[in-house]
Amino acid sequence: MITSKQASKLSLPQLNPGVSSVLQYLVIKYPNISADVWQQRMQQGKVHWHDGALIHPDTDYRPQQRVYYYRELEREPSIPFEEKILFQDEHLLLAYKPHFLPVTPGGTYINECLQNRLRDKTGITSLQALHRLDRATAGLVLLSKRPDTRHAYHQLFTTRQIHKTYQAIASISNGSDLVGKHWTVKNCIQRSSPTFLMALGNGKHNSHSTITCIEQSTNKALFELNPITGKTHQLRLHMQSIGMPILNDRYYPDLQAESADNYSQPLQLLAKKLSFIDPINQQHRTFSCTENLSLNVQVANTST
Repeated sequence: MITSKQASKLSLPQLNPGVSSVLQYLVIKYPNISADVWQQRMQQGKVHWHDGALIHPDTDYRPQQRVYYYRELEREPSIPFEEKILFQDEHLLLAYKPHFLPVTPGGTYINECLQNRLRDKTGITSLQALHRLDRATAGLVLLSKRPDTRHAYHQLFTTRQIHKTYQAIASISNGSDLVGKHWTVKNCIQRSSPTFLMALGNGKHNSHSTITCIEQSTNKALFELNPITGKTHQLRLHMQSIGMPILNDRYYPDLQAESADNYSQPLQLLAKKLSFIDPINQQHRTFSCTENLSLNVQVANTST
């Protein structure tokens, strides 16, 4: 059994969903985890309040109080790629995340994520990612080192004060002349089915990106993408909307059958650059990774 080294947390809703104990709420909240498993965790001291006081099977439900618990898995995949620390100061740590590595724990990943790997590597247990990249996407991730200044950096993302630049590669038709061509994409992105997918809808636009072709070969092109908004899977859907879905995308335009990761065919999407005014010292900061996408990339076989 693999147990998370760091506690996960949730806040109990102000509106009680009709339960009398924390245990009953956890069973409703996480239907794939049985009451017996939660009781065992509680008996082992793996569920507690914010102040460290243990939660027992008969502990009363307390609205708006935070519950801490430790996720467990029978087994966890090992991602054979290494993250890199590119910069750090008193408040921030900037890292390069490889393809296939999640940013934070979730699903079948607990310790094999960027945040927990970096906590182990640096010894900074308070380290917390300020934003997310899809597990399939590689590139820059900014993490906060100090809880007392974390909110100021979170606000940069909330208020869209961070300029992000990505690279992506897509297949093109022979004879296309795309270098220098520019697209401004605005549309409505909404939840689809299955729920981890997004789709383009007919409502008022809530997503905005600019896309420019900067290089091409006979059958592929390299694009620079600048997301103005930050919707889930936005760049993947926006590339699809201009008729050039990102290479090796297993979600768009068609959902591929579930299978093991093919490490030789990563999604061709890279978070290349971050630029912002630091809210603590008011300095202009621009960070870029040395990695670049290549037009020699291998194309995934999606015929199955």
